[in-house]
Amino acid sequence: MTAKIDLADCPSPIWLPGGHLQTIYSAYIARHHRIAFVRERINTPDGDFLDLDWTAPGLFADKLASGATAPHDAQLQKTAARRWMQDDDWANLSQASNTQALVLFHGLEGSSQSHYAQSIAQYFRARGWAVVVAHFRSCSGFPNRMARTYYSGDSAEIQFILNTVRERLPQLAWHTVGVSLGGNALLKHLGEQAENTSWLRAAAAISVPMDLVSCGQALSDRPIGKWVYSPHFLKSMKAKVLEKSKRFPGMIDVLRLGLSKTLRDFDDVYTAPMHGYKNALDYWTQSSSKPLLPNIAVPTLILNTKNDPFIPAESLPRPQDCSDAVLLHQPEQGGHVGFTTGAFPGTIHWLPTRIARFFETGT
Repeated sequence: MTAKIDLADCPSPIWLPGGHLQTIYSAYIARHHRIAFVRERINTPDGDFLDLDWTAPGLFADKLASGATAPHDAQLQKTAARRWMQDDDWANLSQASNTQALVLFHGLEGSSQSHYAQSIAQYFRARGWAVVVAHFRSCSGFPNRMARTYYSGDSAEIQFILNTVRERLPQLAWHTVGVSLGGNALLKHLGEQAENTSWLRAAAAISVPMDLVSCGQALSDRPIGKWVYSPHFLKSMKAKVLEKSKRFPGMIDVLRLGLSKTLRDFDDVYTAPMHGYKNALDYWTQSSSKPLLPNIAVPTLILNTKNDPFIPAESLPRPQDCSDAVLLHQPEQGGHVGFTTGAFPGTIHWLPTRIARFFETGT
């Protein structure tokens, strides 16, 4: 059995040519709605914490459940959350069994402030959905408690988050979206736990590096990956790990970390050894979701453009690489989590509408 494939174009505007421009412009310039969240902090089984940003009809970031105006919590000033969740907020969330709900997993160094998270959350909330953006460790604006952080193969974290939101609101019809790194971890979980994910109505994975070896090499070895994209990500990643090195002296090779210039260097010195892998290549190989795509049982949209500057087109899965629960959509244009459409200056509304179409019709 093989996946279905959709080769329909994302209607990228003629004034925005090429995967690099489509990626960068969408992230920093294209218009999208902005939304504020209510934040919940949960403790993980290993003693760390995760922050979940919620939005839903009946849950207001600027108003308490009592109706009183909610001051903007000073702790959250640099985040997309306005206040912390309170016990009586849960009663205002819809308890109806037909209410649709979505949990979103962000990409590398992303958060609920990311353009795609804002656009997707606003789109679905406006249509009556409950939406929660799950932050990976160290990505919510607060340093996590442990020396470890997050990584692309952490399907156990995906499972913990999915189980947590399901326990909070078990009667809702849950869907999930993973973007880039978060999409790989989500697909890996769906492939590993096919028998335990049937409660999910559907999933979508956007701009996902399913072959991490191919994608890691592209970002580390190709000139624009090495000199433009890698430094962009490494700036915040190295700063977080250097902060950790002060709290956990001797656990991190600070000298090698300071010399790292590419994602391969960073994963060799920190990500791989901190999370139980031999080196970057071992980490990339074992964490790739592509070998698990034949196992997926949940209806799943996998959306990847062929001009994504992070993901070589030749590494994308073919229909025969996936189960028949998967729909592959592989348009020629759109960049990496780009998908700007319309007249200048453009919007990024195409992406949430594409996800919604799949959730509603399976196509």
